[in-house]
Amino acid sequence: MRKTLDAKIARIREGRAKSGDFVLADAKDADMAFGMAAPGRPPECHGQEGRFRSLAEYRESIRAVTRQGLVDIVLMSASSSEILAIEERLFDDSPVTPAARANDTTDIHVVRGGRYTSDLSLPFRTATIDQIQCGKAECAPAERGIGANLGLYSCTFNNDTEADRRVLAAYRDFRIEAEARGFRHFLEVFDPNLPGRVDPELLGHFVNDHIGRMLAGVPKAGRPLFLKIVYHGPKFMEELAAYDPELVPGILGGASGTTYDAFKLLAEAKKYGARAALFGRKINNAENQLLFVEMLRRIADDEIGPEEAVRAYHGALQESGTRPFRPLEDDMQLTNAAVSYGGGVPVSEPVAARLDRKPSS
Repeated sequence: MRKTLDAKIARIREGRAKSGDFVLADAKDADMAFGMAAPGRPPECHGQEGRFRSLAEYRESIRAVTRQGLVDIVLMSASSSEILAIEERLFDDSPVTPAARANDTTDIHVVRGGRYTSDLSLPFRTATIDQIQCGKAECAPAERGIGANLGLYSCTFNNDTEADRRVLAAYRDFRIEAEARGFRHFLEVFDPNLPGRVDPELLGHFVNDHIGRMLAGVPKAGRPLFLKIVYHGPKFMEELAAYDPELVPGILGGASGTTYDAFKLLAEAKKYGARAALFGRKINNAENQLLFVEMLRRIADDEIGPEEAVRAYHGALQESGTRPFRPLEDDMQLTNAAVSYGGGVPVSEPVAARLDRKPSS
């Protein structure tokens, strides 16, 4: 089956994109970051003490979102991808593309009692490309791609010459390996994970310039399909979107926040040039993940605005007999949802402060 991702990326890069050509991904790779807390709490325990979901329940939500068919990508850990893509063949007859997290830098090692997120980010990879593609250390030619043949690679720059050189060297080695194995990737560029490394007013410039500079030396065979970055506001998204049609900009979702946080973020980023969005915790921590994804898809396809989508979502929850976490009035508020894995916004301003800002000349 033709994957919606491939068709949309082709049209975007060829300059013939339609209004619905927006790549939407469900990021279910949090087990590479949070350990036991990755699956989140079930809706009945939201905001209260209670058990975390099991990994089996987490994977069941991946199956449900994939069968719904409204996202273009489901991002998983290599272990989840092995079970769902290789063993179960979940994606064979689906328009959804499976992807796996291809590296796990130390700034996403969010474990209880740990302090890694407050230390300088170091490059690291648990899974190899072969293991993602076929579930073992070495793939025979015919086995490549029986698993996921798309990965997320993350870079975190901290304005530190030696640390950032290591980040670039690790990404270069990954790209060479990926090109040799026919493995595609999309590129995540996080904001610095340490405070005080970049003037907050210059942060959007810092990230955009890093993206343009680092990819200037990368030929087409090694380039990412699209980008995943923090939304820094209209000015910086427009700048990135106008720079090079080969660069397809996308945003990350960050922490949960209100329903309006998620819907407004998607609508505003798309308005100013984003062509992709990856929401993990915002989907996973929703009262009803499938209804939440349905609204994200409708916003991405320009069928509905974010305010109307919040009201429609609450109406659908009521019809399904699901109790919302917040009253509608509270869920319509913009909040300071964190955009970092570590649960804070170390250098960039809160998401809510960026959503309605107009581009400056």
